[in-house]
Amino acid sequence: MTDAATSPAASDAETLAPLAAPATAGTDAAHQSGDAVPDGVALRSGEAPVSKTFWANLNHPFSVGIFLTLGGLVAVLLGLAFWNLSTIIIYIVFALFVALGLDPVVRWFERHNVSRAWAIVIVYSVFAVILAGVVLLVVPRLVEQIGQFVSDLPDLVTQFQASDFYGWLTSTFGSQFSDMVTQAKTFLSNPANLAAIGGGVLNFAVGVGTAISGLIIVIVLSLYFLAGLPTMKKSFMQFAAARNRPKATAMTNQITDSIGAYLMGMVVLAFCNSVVAFLLHLFLGLPFPALMGVLAFLITLIPLIGSVLYWITATVIALFTGWVPALIFAIIYLIYMQLEAYVLTPRVMNRAISVPGALVVIGAMVGGTLLGLLGALVAIPVTASILLIIKQVFIPRQDAKL
Repeated sequence: MTDAATSPAASDAETLAPLAAPATAGTDAAHQSGDAVPDGVALRSGEAPVSKTFWANLNHPFSVGIFLTLGGLVAVLLGLAFWNLSTIIIYIVFALFVALGLDPVVRWFERHNVSRAWAIVIVYSVFAVILAGVVLLVVPRLVEQIGQFVSDLPDLVTQFQASDFYGWLTSTFGSQFSDMVTQAKTFLSNPANLAAIGGGVLNFAVGVGTAISGLIIVIVLSLYFLAGLPTMKKSFMQFAAARNRPKATAMTNQITDSIGAYLMGMVVLAFCNSVVAFLLHLFLGLPFPALMGVLAFLITLIPLIGSVLYWITATVIALFTGWVPALIFAIIYLIYMQLEAYVLTPRVMNRAISVPGALVVIGAMVGGTLLGLLGALVAIPVTASILLIIKQVFIPRQDAKL
């Protein structure tokens, strides 16, 4: 009877034993003994869970302070290193985009049974011939016209003051406008002021030397990048999981092809703008045709708004010659801009990824603010690549979620 009576009681005690919690659980005694509060108990008692005890209670404030201090110092050092290496990073990015821009031409030669090595030799040989021609034919004339432009600035202002357009501006805006033009003429007549604007002869020479050395570095790096571009793509694809590599390879090829087509198209369109501007200045008798042609090439590299900027700039400069040639130039170049927008651009950019106009303007402004002309040039293909990744990766994943 005794054993039978006590057996159920013992089994009940054994059954209830696992449900009992220690008396010190969730109390100060548990913290004094160094035991962590379990997550379930923490939810009921309001204490910090095991996973967050270190950060919530700061049981080791000295270690946390050392860790945060070292992390901040590392972040500052990385920022300083990136700032000091910004020029080299710009060279690398520029060279990579040059390689991507020349890659479609190299692959065109490969499709015509020319090996990649010989295709690269042909492309860079043609590029070297064009560069040598520009240096021998355009640069001396360009330097001469820049010097002539600087020396003729006061005479140009005088001619502008004798024009009918200046008379209309004076009658419209009053004597304040004529006083402002006179002060500008006095300022430009002083060579010391012009030297101050240009930063001095020494700074100009240093800038030219830096630009030439940077161009050489970019050309050499782009040669290596262009030669190793297929290998670089394969190595990059190895970072993706094996099941995702076919899709990642297709996306990478689409992005690089689009970037190459876009950059090559921008160069072609800028060259067309340069030729049109040079011929218009030459036939209309406007000053400095070579200088304005080079300026047209550089400005029209800016996506979407480059042609408009050059149109306004060249028209204003042409007003110093007279309002009739300036009006003729403005009308003809405006017609060319429409031809470029509706005929040339769709044909040249047919392989590039289309980007909404608002994103083009935003990307150009952000890239231009960060990296200048280079940033404005590469901002659009970068934006197009981000849009492609969003359309083909992010949106399908969101659509698959229920």
